[in-house]
Amino acid sequence: MNIVIRVDASIFIGNGHVMRCLTLADKLKENGSNVIFICRKFEGNLINKIRANGFDVLELKHDFYHKVIKTETDLLWLGVTQKEDAKQCERLIKDIKVDWLIVDHYGINEDWHKILKHTYSKLMVIDDLSNRVHQCDLLLDQTFGRKKNDYEELVPKFCELLVGANYALLRPEFAYWRKYSLDRRQKKFSFKKLFVNMGGVDPHNYTEKVLLALENCNLPIKLEVVVVMGGTSPHLDKVLAIANTFPYKIKIQVDPDNIAEIMANSDLAIGASGSTSLERSCLGLPTIQLVTAQNQELTARLLDENNLIKLISKVDELPNLFFQPVNWAETLSHRSSKITNGAGVVNVLSRIQ
Repeated sequence: MNIVIRVDASIFIGNGHVMRCLTLADKLKENGSNVIFICRKFEGNLINKIRANGFDVLELKHDFYHKVIKTETDLLWLGVTQKEDAKQCERLIKDIKVDWLIVDHYGINEDWHKILKHTYSKLMVIDDLSNRVHQCDLLLDQTFGRKKNDYEELVPKFCELLVGANYALLRPEFAYWRKYSLDRRQKKFSFKKLFVNMGGVDPHNYTEKVLLALENCNLPIKLEVVVVMGGTSPHLDKVLAIANTFPYKIKIQVDPDNIAEIMANSDLAIGASGSTSLERSCLGLPTIQLVTAQNQELTARLLDENNLIKLISKVDELPNLFFQPVNWAETLSHRSSKITNGAGVVNVLSRIQ
């Protein structure tokens, strides 16, 4: 099969959409499909990473990106109007027999789908907002707690809906490290390693805020803090500077290729409420979580209401959580590990035929 994936990464968009599409693309390639990406060359794009993973990328220019009016949602996400983006994509794939077009983009809805309808056999949409109409054959929303009726009025009746964390597009390494991670958490909780990851880009520099707050927390003197950041983060230098004077042992890791292993060997996490929350859950890594973007609010609220994370609204709340021993971590680990087992990409793959 020929499969085309339309997805972007940028300082504004973040890395999550591309990373989950790469997970799906890897599995599709393993099963004999030819996968091509279409990406706009925004600042903070991951085009080189996609190519390094063995996929061709058809590039869209980003001439208009820095001129947009921020109230115009499609321009903010796409850099151009939906119509222009669709026409640009049409020119790129006009000579390709596209069996499946996969779209993972908040700036795209049925208007874009209709323009390109003649270029593909089937359309798959990856979404987690449930806030716009799609004309697709298959829709995936891996949000924890998502219900099919959230999309009843947003997709055609023939559309197959894959909703919930059982379809989470986690990289195979998380399933691989799951047993090890859960087994080591059967022992009495020992707080030796703290994992901090506020997203791949972290445009609002939550990482620095968290580290500064930790300096005022009652933490074990021998604690090791492991911070993971993306290489495209605009605040990487600031975080590296803080590490030089940080009162605890600290490691800053940039785009590590063994993040599941790092998480599996960590005892507690402080993290953003994006797709990484499902990765932490798969490994039973107890988490103090913050909402760093509007699209994270539903997941964070549901996880908190089900006692699966410790949700805080601002980093200033961290000292209160560490004022007493974190004996709540064991409960969070056990409960959160039941959300997903890491096999979601296999469940999704069986529907793309």
